[in-house]
Amino acid sequence: MTTVYTRVDSPLGELLLVGAASDDAEAAGGAGVRLRSLSVPGQKGGAVVQDGWRHAPEAFTRMTGQLEAYFAGRSTRFDVPFDAGVGTEFQRRVWEALESVPYGRTVSYGDIAARVGASGAGVRAVGTAIGRNPLLVVRPCHRVIGADGALRGYAGGLERKKLLLRLEGGAG
Repeated sequence: MTTVYTRVDSPLGELLLVGAASDDAEAAGGAGVRLRSLSVPGQKGGAVVQDGWRHAPEAFTRMTGQLEAYFAGRSTRFDVPFDAGVGTEFQRRVWEALESVPYGRTVSYGDIAARVGASGAGVRAVGTAIGRNPLLVVRPCHRVIGADGALRGYAGGLERKKLLLRLEGGAG
């Protein structure tokens, strides 16, 4: 497996896509690439290109097409393989719960905590796990808001969270 990356322009700024690619992945238009990270400029904890990574835009053809359709309002979901092995077991449960939040809808941190069986102080741990989501946009952490309806933290910045929620026709 090789770590590959590309940069894509978007309404959020330049996105950095990072993936794990099999040797024949690029020839297949990204069919063999597993997305590891999708981050925005200045993102807290966002990916940074490392020595040894290979710039391979052709490996992300499928993903970039889906992002273009999403930002143009023609698509409401993503269908790309991603690396599910990152993060702790708790983080993976939280991230899986994020994937069940429908396009155009929002839920509270408490709702996500209930879905993963975390109670009381567990809401803070849920917030921390959401903040470490390596797949912004694709795994919709932007759809999680405060119980009072207020927008709360977003690793990509609250302005980007507002933009995504407006794009989806939700609060923002």
